Amino acid sequence: MSRGPLSVAARDDPGGAEAGCSVLHVGLDAFFASVELARRPQLRGRPVVVGASHRGVVLAATDEARTFGVHPGMPMADALRVCPQAIVVPPDHAAYREVSSGVMAVLRDVTALVEQVSIDEAFLDVSGARRRLGPPTAIAARIRSRVRHEHGITCSVGIASTKTVAKLASEAARPDGVLLVPTAAAADFLRVLPVGALGGVDQRTEAALARRGVRTVAELADSDRATIQHAVGTVPGAHLFDLAWGRDPRPVDPDRDERSVGVQEAFDDDVADLSVVELTVLELADRCGARLRRLGRVARTVSVTVRTSDLRTLTRSRTLTTPTDVGREVYLVARELLAAADLDGLPVRVVGVRLEGLSAVSDLVRRPTQDEATDVPDRRSGDGRRPTNQAHGAFGGAAVRAGAERVGRGDGSTTTIVPSDLS
Repeated sequence: MSRGPLSVAARDDPGGAEAGCSVLHVGLDAFFASVELARRPQLRGRPVVVGASHRGVVLAATDEARTFGVHPGMPMADALRVCPQAIVVPPDHAAYREVSSGVMAVLRDVTALVEQVSIDEAFLDVSGARRRLGPPTAIAARIRSRVRHEHGITCSVGIASTKTVAKLASEAARPDGVLLVPTAAAADFLRVLPVGALGGVDQRTEAALARRGVRTVAELADSDRATIQHAVGTVPGAHLFDLAWGRDPRPVDPDRDERSVGVQEAFDDDVADLSVVELTVLELADRCGARLRRLGRVARTVSVTVRTSDLRTLTRSRTLTTPTDVGREVYLVARELLAAADLDGLPVRVVGVRLEGLSAVSDLVRRPTQDEATDVPDRRSGDGRRPTNQAHGAFGGAAVRAGAERVGRGDGSTTTIVPSDLS
């Protein structure tokens, strides 16, 4: 704790608007596009769209592009149709990670209680920083100033007493704004929103509530709790009912683990040759495995997503008997999930691999293989990683991928497909 003099701002009336509002949600505005504009200032004021190719999807768009109806997740072909003058910039994920890391460092200079929830957003609990830095609004101004000065991008900040309200406040403050929602005003702030704005309300839940005439947070709050629980389930219903009244006991968790890791690839042209798609899946599986090892995690569930040329999206997943962080093992399962997907003979536009059900590698009790038990040399390294992972580290994914292409598909999979495991 700071031993400096107590600031006047920190001695505000404890019953004032900022009392109890120590949760901040910081969201980076149009993050990918903002990073590109910071790197290419000559593009400011022009409709810029960040995306892989004309066959991919929009990852981010500037306000100038959004005025034409361009939005993230839109197929790039549609974006260029509604905004033909758009400037398409390929994504540079390494640059985005670097800027994100820098912004998170700014937030951690404010408080150690930072919960990063994605590459472009985080929650902060600033209750312990108020004596040193002043009230939450002053802290928000400090954050926005540093982010703009050090990284050339803007962020929006929501301030409230709970994570749910703080996040909704930052969304309402976009772009480049701050919104404080006093504790006493939280319920009224929420009532005017659609029920889908609440965290945890997916399309299925929203449809179930709509069938009972619940389309706004006000209608949810005014409903009978038992009715909501009957519509969406006991635990989710009780949670949504509390959120509607501004009650959210979740603390800011700086030790929050990533729940999944994943990556996808959009092809420049639709690919009808499944062997090419499989080769891409091999690379994606290898990247996911490398990401797990950096995190010190293993995954229990492998998921494959395929988007066909008609923009139909298929997802297949399987839960493993033993969690893994080995790219080759992920690939063998992912390849079979890909083969099980009914593509109707259509070419593939996008393919992705995601690993879920993560746990710490230290929690994994691994039984030694027969080779390890008999101390056969050169079959495993001292750290327990498989040769494929060693090759990736030494020579890079391209070398491993090229080797796999030469070997072909004669290695055979040892994984058995259980149709009931597909979802």
